[in-house]
Amino acid sequence: MAVTALEHLLVLSDDIDAARDFYRDALGLTEGPRPPLEFAGHWLYAGERPLLHIGDRASYTAHAASIGLAVAAEPALAAVDHIAFAATDYEEAAARLERCGIEARRNTVPGIGLRQLFFSAPDGVRIEVNVSA
Repeated sequence: MAVTALEHLLVLSDDIDAARDFYRDALGLTEGPRPPLEFAGHWLYAGERPLLHIGDRASYTAHAASIGLAVAAEPALAAVDHIAFAATDYEEAAARLERCGIEARRNTVPGIGLRQLFFSAPDGVRIEVNVSA
């Protein structure tokens, strides 16, 4: 097996509509088609790819239990530190966040010129936006 790309991320939320609005407004993702899954949620797309899935924490937890999967009781204690997205225009990304009232920390990776924005979603998930020089 050779892994070729990251398929998607699932973020659990107690308010899936607020989470959808945050990721749509802050990152410019668009809501798109979602199959009739056994738990409530939204799929957000970057272009043609549904790369961010948002699931209702309670209904997803119940569904996961029904197929033998456990869900962490404390989301802040999860092992994933952040979700990183690639972007093409650093200034536009920073301006979008400012328009949304989101304060982002800025960083530049030495030697490669990668510029980064870090901020947190309302549910505590840390977000990183990377723009190559």
